[in-house]
Amino acid sequence: IYKMIKLSFNKKIGENNPCFIIAEAGVNHNGSLSLAKKLVDIAVEAKADAVKFQTFIADEIILKKAPKARYHIETTGSDAKQSWYQLLKSQEISINMHKELIKYCKKKKIIFLSTPYDEKSCDLLNNLGVEIIKIASTDTNNYQFIEYIAKKKKPVILSTAMANIKEVETSYKILKKYLKNNFAIMQCTGSYPAPFKEANLNVIKTYKKKFKCSIGYSDHVIEDHVALAATALGITCYEKHITVSKKLPGPDHRASMEKKEFKLLVSNIRKIEESLGNSQKKLSSCEKQNVRKLRKFLVARKYIKKGDKLNNRNMIFKRTGGK
Repeated sequence: IYKMIKLSFNKKIGENNPCFIIAEAGVNHNGSLSLAKKLVDIAVEAKADAVKFQTFIADEIILKKAPKARYHIETTGSDAKQSWYQLLKSQEISINMHKELIKYCKKKKIIFLSTPYDEKSCDLLNNLGVEIIKIASTDTNNYQFIEYIAKKKKPVILSTAMANIKEVETSYKILKKYLKNNFAIMQCTGSYPAPFKEANLNVIKTYKKKFKCSIGYSDHVIEDHVALAATALGITCYEKHITVSKKLPGPDHRASMEKKEFKLLVSNIRKIEESLGNSQKKLSSCEKQNVRKLRKFLVARKYIKKGDKLNNRNMIFKRTGGK
């Protein structure tokens, strides 16, 4: 078994530990500190282990004339209304906002983490003492950036949507070189929301066989069916977008869960975990009271005289010879 990732508040990511649940606040704060804090509150109330934001400088990650993705157009309007660059500018988190959120998370006793999308943002998170870094699926094949992050020697979680297995293998080798076992890889489908039939959860099995690290699932599928199935497959970390309201403007709100949904999801994941138990087949404590009542015991069919040979004619198994 590989070494587990150890974090603050006695949280761990690895086999034989509770699934590390990340509430993905992402850009659903819409640039507002008060809204961002409400997202932290949702994560805390749902008993998630961490809340994650996205750290980027728009000028570092996108061309000013880059066209929007289809789901951006569906959720925020055409480029004529607001360009993708302008959208990203509105979602940037300032240094002071980072500091306030980190302080707020410490107060609420929940782990703050973020996804840097450029080197300057990675440096910022590192300088602010953020203890674990998330790499977005958009950078799964950005090997130079993955190496830059890995050299910070902090635990890393890598999502792998929109990637093929060779790209994931290359990223894995880079993380393995610099971090040994101190990282996790997540199966993910890069659509917002993702179709139920394209979750491809069996990739989790492939990853568990192929890679010596923690394996998780980053979820963009509506509802909780896929999350619970992934839990049953033995993921060690899980991520889901959250929002204060799906009706808010912005690209990711529609693929996110509101507080009530997310609380139920976390609760159900914990129930699934509890039901999985361990790999040892043994008498359960709740079964012990029923052993003597429900199992059959060897009893006499009729009066047996001393010296009679015991056989099927005078012996039978019945309840409850154990009394």
